[in-house]
Amino acid sequence: MSLKYSLTLLSFLIFSFANAQSFSAKVIDQDTQEPVSYATIETGSYQGMVSNEEGEFTFLLENVKKPQDSIYISYMGYETKGVVFKENEGIIIPLIPKLYELKEVFLTTEVLTTKEIIERVKDNLDNNYASNLTKKKVFFRQSDIGNMKKMDFGFKNSTIKELNKELMDSITRIIPKKSSYYKEVVADLYGDYNNYKLNINKAAELYDKNNDISAEGIGKKLEAIFNENIKKDSYLKIKSGFFSTKMQVDSILQENEEAKVALEKKNKEGDLDFQEQISNQIANLYKQLVFQEDSKIDVLDKSSRYKFTLDNYTVINQMTVYILKFTPKGGKDFKGTMYVNTQDFAIVRLDFENVKPISKFGLFGITYRNDIYKGKMLFDKDENGTYSPRFIELLDGSYMGLDRPLKIIEKNKNVKGRRKQNELSLKLNIQGNQLKKQELVVFESENMTQSSYDLIEEKKLIKATYLSKYDPTFWQDYTIMEPNEAIESFKVVE
Repeated sequence: MSLKYSLTLLSFLIFSFANAQSFSAKVIDQDTQEPVSYATIETGSYQGMVSNEEGEFTFLLENVKKPQDSIYISYMGYETKGVVFKENEGIIIPLIPKLYELKEVFLTTEVLTTKEIIERVKDNLDNNYASNLTKKKVFFRQSDIGNMKKMDFGFKNSTIKELNKELMDSITRIIPKKSSYYKEVVADLYGDYNNYKLNINKAAELYDKNNDISAEGIGKKLEAIFNENIKKDSYLKIKSGFFSTKMQVDSILQENEEAKVALEKKNKEGDLDFQEQISNQIANLYKQLVFQEDSKIDVLDKSSRYKFTLDNYTVINQMTVYILKFTPKGGKDFKGTMYVNTQDFAIVRLDFENVKPISKFGLFGITYRNDIYKGKMLFDKDENGTYSPRFIELLDGSYMGLDRPLKIIEKNKNVKGRRKQNELSLKLNIQGNQLKKQELVVFESENMTQSSYDLIEEKKLIKATYLSKYDPTFWQDYTIMEPNEAIESFKVVE
């Protein structure tokens, strides 16, 4: 047998083995055939995941520590369904709607007003969401979508020949009007809601490097013009309307050199900032949990300033729950739906969205609005009998506009007269939207002791793999949340 044939056969066997270990499915409504988004999939004791927004999920059998005979799929308002736990090539799992009359649940529970329900939720927060040290296997995804609605530098004049209107117009054409950037991470998360350590096992960045190359090309061209025309002992006066500031040219050059060295080190060894970025983003998601004191979603903390109505009740993971709709009173920010366990008064799901900008600013031609802030939180019981997040989704979107004059003036103390060497004058008109979507899925959670936690050391130097298009084989050794259609179809146009 030839070496080439042996390697081909070996590759085939490895590929076949890897694929044979996965379980893939799509959850749909039996009546409508529509996908069921964010259904809970229980793969073992305190193990599981959620389906993505298109109802799809995949996991590796070898990653399930304590497998059951079947997996169980549940979603509010549907009958829980068991499916035989074995490898497959992708199946459809229909869930049957389960209808209830409101009176049925109150045959075994005390009739309470919405105010009494919320008070019991608040009274039981410490018991229901106890902060224990755990080790969690998590998947984190961040999607950044940019939309440049308008970019006009408004060129007026320049004393530097190369820094002309044609160059400004070319920069306007090169900068992409729409951009997409995705970060995906599989990691171990140790600790509690407020203090934790993060170890990333694998990471990917999915974006168009051509955009960066264009920006790098623009930067190099501007840097060359800068070096040829601006003296190192000069300073720059940057003026916009009534405001101005000064910057030494030699300090700018030094900062550029330091940035280049840092970038080369990052490309060679890994990125210290990447681990810190992911850690900070997860910290922010935990900070926004509805029971956290400083959460922006203040529907519990400021419950007196929200109106609650009992809409009905349903079943989530075989728990009967109240369906409470909430809307703001006066100046509060959110509306949504809260699902509360009728027995222990734990919030097992929260859907929320803002009804007005979370923050805004408008002055001197600068406009900013944080006009999208919405998401969902799904909780499930862990081995302590308390609740912890199974899935968190947060969408944070903003608009920014800039309509201001801008002058950059070079001055030099060693030049006689007015000391003005060069000047660039613009009238900026820039408008754009940015949407950041973050998703955190907890696949597995187990208790750990303080001494075990203290021994954990974080791996902080991370090198994420760059992908120019979605590659389904990249995560074949890991369990992740299935990508949505936008990520699956992402591909850099060469």
